[in-house]
Amino acid sequence: MNPEIFGKYEIFDAHAHIFPEKIAENATLNIGSFYDIPMTGCGMSSKLIQSGNRIGVSKYLVCSTATAPHQISNINSFIASECTVHSEYYGFGTTHADSDDLEGDIAQIKALGLHGVKLHPDFQKFNADSPEAFRIYEMIEGELPLMIHCGDNRYDYSSPARIANICRNFPKLKIQAAHLGGYRCWEQAADLLPRRFENLRIDISSSLPFMPPQKAAELIRLYGVENTLYGCDYPMWDHTEELERFFACGFSEEENRLILSENFKRFYLNE
Repeated sequence: MNPEIFGKYEIFDAHAHIFPEKIAENATLNIGSFYDIPMTGCGMSSKLIQSGNRIGVSKYLVCSTATAPHQISNINSFIASECTVHSEYYGFGTTHADSDDLEGDIAQIKALGLHGVKLHPDFQKFNADSPEAFRIYEMIEGELPLMIHCGDNRYDYSSPARIANICRNFPKLKIQAAHLGGYRCWEQAADLLPRRFENLRIDISSSLPFMPPQKAAELIRLYGVENTLYGCDYPMWDHTEELERFFACGFSEEENRLILSENFKRFYLNE
């Protein structure tokens, strides 16, 4: 990396995954198998921080996803415990559309001091705009933001059209739409989402490796650099390589600052 650029910016990673050490290796391999992508890292806290330290990450939005309702409480407790140990963590809890106790799940997330809810409809196998999912959004609208996986050309669970439907129905729900609004559905997302919803922000995680820098810059400008969050999606990608891909997009210094940290501060920290 160009030494004139490295260390120049404050960096907040708005999309990172961590798992308990005893299952981290298997969880990482399972993600790689699901996407048929070789994983760069291993989803342990120590490895995340080691990777992020190479580019000077000062804050990480950390999360994990409950693929079955019985996992919810343990995952939320784990994320909260890691946030207690690592002050640079900004933790999101999880729940599931099939949970028998959504009220209890949301109450636990709040009681643990977690800052939002992470959902991955493709892993969790429910439609992002189903009546069951809408129950979750009704409970958290105006209180907890939602970070949601978006898009996959193999499935329809989290299609850009479903994300747009959530935005329309819950205008007071802060939404972080992952992967430029639609993993491997980027053109469809660009037709449905950009600048239409004041409550929507997109992150750039798991997008830059799949397109030329000029295309990534074009899509980001459609959403607005002021609406874009930097994210690495560790352990899928290496922080250094992802930052190099981002800088290749050719944004100005002020635009870099917005995407790398300032937008996160404004959206989540009210700074």
